[in-house]
Amino acid sequence: MKREYEGSRHTKETQIDITLNLDKYDYKINTGVGFFDHMLELFAHHGLFSIKINAKGDTHIDCHHLVEDTGILLGQAFYHAAGNKKGIRRYGNIVIPMDEVLVECVIDFGGRPYFSYNLEFQTPKCGDFDTELVEEFFRAFAYNAKVNLHLIMRHGGNSHHVSEAAFKACARAMRQALTIENDRLMSTKGIIE
Repeated sequence: MKREYEGSRHTKETQIDITLNLDKYDYKINTGVGFFDHMLELFAHHGLFSIKINAKGDTHIDCHHLVEDTGILLGQAFYHAAGNKKGIRRYGNIVIPMDEVLVECVIDFGGRPYFSYNLEFQTPKCGDFDTELVEEFFRAFAYNAKVNLHLIMRHGGNSHHVSEAAFKACARAMRQALTIENDRLMSTKGIIE
């Protein structure tokens, strides 16, 4: 079974195209927002995913729509690429240090969306990117991937480091959760929606 997805989200606010392959590794990210591109590149690199994103949006207003819609479509891509989820570990958990910062990600790829987040940022921006959009991205991602996602900041500090640790931690936890470890479905219900 190929674990891949190709899709688009085109609205009056954004035009986003994504391809995802869970079992290959390469990436090409172009959202026009430098810091966001950097975070998505980290996500692909540390998760060992093949992700290609080409996105444009109404960034003359701000980056909110572009970031949220990218989270929506990337979440949908992971949901669909995972297929029936047979054999996946389902759960992932990792703690990532980034200098003074320590962020934990715990994830359940079990079809029941939930999002918990306590990251705090010392600055309102990283470059031209509003740090409050980190939460918007991950919320959109979690609900559209249908995952239970907890991002827990154990130690804070530099805003860039907090964001980077969160994206890396989520990627590594996703990689764990989506690793095929057997031929069973990890649910006593017999289904993961």
